Amino acid sequence: MHNPFDNLFSEDMLGSSDMFPIISLDERSYDLNIISGDILPILPLRNMVLYPGVLLPVSVARSKSLKLVRAAHENDLLIGVCSQIDKKLDDPTIDQLFPMGTVARVVRVLEMPDNTTTVILEGKRRFHLGDLETMKPYMKAKVTLIEDILPETTDGIFLALVSSIKDLAINIINDSGAISPEMAFAIRNIENPIFLINYVCVNFGLNVTEKQRLLEIDEIMERGYQLLELLNKESQLLEIKMSIQNKAKEGIDQQQREYFLQQQMKTIQNELGGSSIEEDVADFRDRANAKKWNETTAKIFNKELKKLERMSQHSPDYSTQLNYIETLLELPWNEYTKDNFNLKNAQKVLNKDHFGMDTVKDRIIEHLAVLKLKGDMKSPIICLYGPPGVGKTSLGKSIATALNRKYVRISLGGLHDEAEIRGHRRTYIGALPGRIMQNIQKAESANPIFVLDEIDKITTDYKGDPSSALLEVLDPEQNMAFHDNYLDVDFDLSKVLFIATANNLSTIPRPLLDRMELIEVSGYTQEEKIEIANRHLVKKELENHGLKESDLSLSKPILNQLIESYTRESGVRELDRKIAGLMRKIAKRVATNEKYNRELTIEDLKTYLGASRYSRDKYQGNEYPGVVTGLAWTQVGGEILFIESSLSKSKSPKLTLTGNLGDVMKESAMLALEYIKAHADSFGIDSQIFEDWNVHIHVPEGAIPKDGPSAGITMTTALVSAFTKRKVRKNLAMTGEITLRGKVLPVGGIKEKILAAKRAGITDIILCADNQKDIDEIKPLYLKGLKFHFVNDIMEVIDLALIK
Repeated sequence: MHNPFDNLFSEDMLGSSDMFPIISLDERSYDLNIISGDILPILPLRNMVLYPGVLLPVSVARSKSLKLVRAAHENDLLIGVCSQIDKKLDDPTIDQLFPMGTVARVVRVLEMPDNTTTVILEGKRRFHLGDLETMKPYMKAKVTLIEDILPETTDGIFLALVSSIKDLAINIINDSGAISPEMAFAIRNIENPIFLINYVCVNFGLNVTEKQRLLEIDEIMERGYQLLELLNKESQLLEIKMSIQNKAKEGIDQQQREYFLQQQMKTIQNELGGSSIEEDVADFRDRANAKKWNETTAKIFNKELKKLERMSQHSPDYSTQLNYIETLLELPWNEYTKDNFNLKNAQKVLNKDHFGMDTVKDRIIEHLAVLKLKGDMKSPIICLYGPPGVGKTSLGKSIATALNRKYVRISLGGLHDEAEIRGHRRTYIGALPGRIMQNIQKAESANPIFVLDEIDKITTDYKGDPSSALLEVLDPEQNMAFHDNYLDVDFDLSKVLFIATANNLSTIPRPLLDRMELIEVSGYTQEEKIEIANRHLVKKELENHGLKESDLSLSKPILNQLIESYTRESGVRELDRKIAGLMRKIAKRVATNEKYNRELTIEDLKTYLGASRYSRDKYQGNEYPGVVTGLAWTQVGGEILFIESSLSKSKSPKLTLTGNLGDVMKESAMLALEYIKAHADSFGIDSQIFEDWNVHIHVPEGAIPKDGPSAGITMTTALVSAFTKRKVRKNLAMTGEITLRGKVLPVGGIKEKILAAKRAGITDIILCADNQKDIDEIKPLYLKGLKFHFVNDIMEVIDLALIK
């Protein structure tokens, strides 16, 4: 049979770079003289997939492939065409071919001018590769023919799908300069919709895997949908490429336009007598001459200034360079404020602004004294830690006033980017110095008081660890040459007095803690809060609310009631808010000329602030054996608590613990019971009682979690009292940890616990002998009326606590 394409494939055409697959005009692709199970020669292809109805030029070089195509062409035999899974293989086996291929006819074999052989293959029908028959002289295998599932010729959806594929393919050809425009002509003239889909599958820029996937789809409709999806992606990619190219072209045109305008501006400025850039550079040089920086910094500045001179004002880097030069000039290089060495005045200022805090104040005065004698020294790195609201942050401002230094502060709470400390490198758009250097620039002094607030609340993430960056800032041996990434010049921070504040030391990394001098700022006692309110808070709130001192009087008993019944905190923030609430009530009465008591009473507090919100525990007597008063520390001060124990008969005795106790407190209870069992004879207890009686220990206020080892001796005393029926001495409280050997260990929070005991009417307190040093540090005023009993062993505790 004569093929109408036999005369189309001249050697000139096939040798050109525009050679592409053509659609076969022979639509009898399914009229083949083979059936499933027949054996066909198999031709492996690299980087190509043949579809039914498509004529595909293939360059053949392998000897086996040459033998195959020549034999098939000479004898007019059909062959099977499969794509290689790995294109690098020279002699693939049947397992290294995709299992789905196409039955093909060798239309023509052409010897090309460059001594290569090109064959024209015409796809006929899909098949599935079966068992291998032989590999010599070339591969032969059984094939199973696969039927395509064709849509109805009158199906409107299918026709619309084919039309969409055709339009989209033509648009891609027109937009892309890499595809020959003759393909658009071929696509427009293909009338068979199935051949059109196959032609586009072969021809467009799909990889072998995608072409093979489409070939393996039996339904022509589904193959068309999948092809349309891939064409849409290709179209979108082309649009993005064209958009990028257009923007790049616009950018080049804009740069050329700016260049010509810039040259015109230079000419105009020269005619007017001087350039603005030259004036800026001259001003920068004058300011630089007044700076006290070292030779290294001066050399870097001059180098950067020359770089600025060479730049165009319209260059993208010009503003970045200008900002860098101005930042260097605005920093206080070796510029210091003069300290006020009047130690008495400094002490007076510190006492005026803050009540108590003697340890912190003494440390500042000591530093000032050494500066006065030596004239120059590295500043200490101080960390004030304690509960919220005790005045840690405001103390920094008072220290600055006392020393006559500038004051700056940064809040580190939630900081998670290392660049916030060290700054950004100038290569980044919008780069800035770190917050350390920004605040030094703001202070206009190289020796300010620098408060690092909430240093315990720094976080870390993928942007770095700010706490590690602070190691250089807070190390006196390193911060004399602090390196900010933006400045890229060392700056001396050794004269800066850094004061860090924290609520919880456990969240601060150990290396950072090691570089700071830790000073605890404990919560205020009841007496200290009364003094703070009387000296500072009442006066401040009177002024804030436009009232005079004659408009309101708050006596110390009223302040005591206000603190005890309406606040529960370590600091004085809530107290300040309550006083402000009172002031608003009074201000309203003054403004409306209503009558009111200028000297407030307890009844007035209830009227203005409502009923009492809190109540302190009071000593409840010693009427019952098995109940002992303990002392506890909380974040809002000390508290007394009651350890209650009882016995009940049981055939299977056990220890029951209630009151929302933590693990450590539970262990203390078990330890106490085991110690008593081991030393029952010493306490006069019949050991049989442990076999017949349940033991129950309860700590009241079960909604409040409780934990810690300091109730160890209290629980032991309560159990001995319950077992022996000996009552506890009146007005006695205790605190201390117990060991399995009966030793009493020291505990913390002694000051707060003692003040809580005093408020509750306790007169005798049992403590570990090692806690005597804590008692010595407390002002005698707070110890008045209290008697302390220092012990080393639990036996001493029992002898002191229980009535004979």
